[in-house]
Amino acid sequence: MGMAEDTTKPTPLADRPVIGITMGDPAGIGPEVVVKALADPAVRRLARFVVYGMNELLGYAADLAEINAYWWRLQHDSTRATYDLTHDVVVLDYDEYSMLGQTVHQPTKQGGQASLRFLDNAITAAMKQPGQPGRIDAIVTGPISKTSWHLAGANYPGHTELLAKRTGAKRVVMMFASPPLNVALATVHLPLMDVRNKLTIGCAFNPIDLGHHACLLMGFDRPRIAVCGLNPHASEGGRFGDEEQRVITPAIEMAQNAGIDARGPFPADTIFNDAVAGRYDLVVAMYHDQGLIPIKLLAFDKAVNVTLGLPIIRTSVDHGTAFDIVGKNKADAGSMKAAIRLAVKLANQRMKCC
Repeated sequence: MGMAEDTTKPTPLADRPVIGITMGDPAGIGPEVVVKALADPAVRRLARFVVYGMNELLGYAADLAEINAYWWRLQHDSTRATYDLTHDVVVLDYDEYSMLGQTVHQPTKQGGQASLRFLDNAITAAMKQPGQPGRIDAIVTGPISKTSWHLAGANYPGHTELLAKRTGAKRVVMMFASPPLNVALATVHLPLMDVRNKLTIGCAFNPIDLGHHACLLMGFDRPRIAVCGLNPHASEGGRFGDEEQRVITPAIEMAQNAGIDARGPFPADTIFNDAVAGRYDLVVAMYHDQGLIPIKLLAFDKAVNVTLGLPIIRTSVDHGTAFDIVGKNKADAGSMKAAIRLAVKLANQRMKCC
């Protein structure tokens, strides 16, 4: 079973959460999916939006898609940029970066610098206290190029690690939410050969624990969590490895002692079928591709990347920059829409309880 039904209802503008959207790499499809997602009036009615990006690229994407501009532009360093929003969509324009007219779309140092700047400023706004000028209630991130980040001097494997560093989060977990399936990862950006040595009881416990709380916020009353084994057939009692008995089972027992309905470890080649059939609300995978292959097979344009364990709310599209289709009006905004909707839902839940 995937995400619980979204019952978020439109509210007056002043009462809506403020959602920051980072455009991602300027040379990628980020501008296109942002424009297309927010062009939907039903999406715009859910919140107030601040887009951290480049107005010229957003305008170009809108022209290609034959969408009339529906946003207000402000220079990002203008004093007006920290005022309370009086419009549903405001673009904070970083026009010192100019990439319009670029004919070859690929990773660049400038693209890395720009996407890092968008994200850095959004994190700063999200870390502000409620009521402070310029505060946002959640961040939705567009696709970035890790190569562009590297060229710009940032050696983070991805958004997750940078967000953890900037916010001081001690535990972070990457989760993917979609209508047919929800998956949380015990390890993330590691070479496969390193997973065995990095997988600890804590690594296996964190996605169970943080995933349980995320499912509660998403509307599941009593989340049912299935935990994958690391080895084929969950090692068949130790025949193919000892990680199940030595690491994963103790993590499951810790979760159960905390009142969490966690079960396993299960063979990864069958448990996802049970989850899709509705017997589990969340599957915890031990490594990146174990969890991402079923998600991208079943919900490539609908899945949302959520970073659990942060003091701020962050959701993201579950796709890359797609440099090969930039400027062709072929990008699907489904994942961006889903990421926005989930960010709004989580922000509304946090506003109710805090």
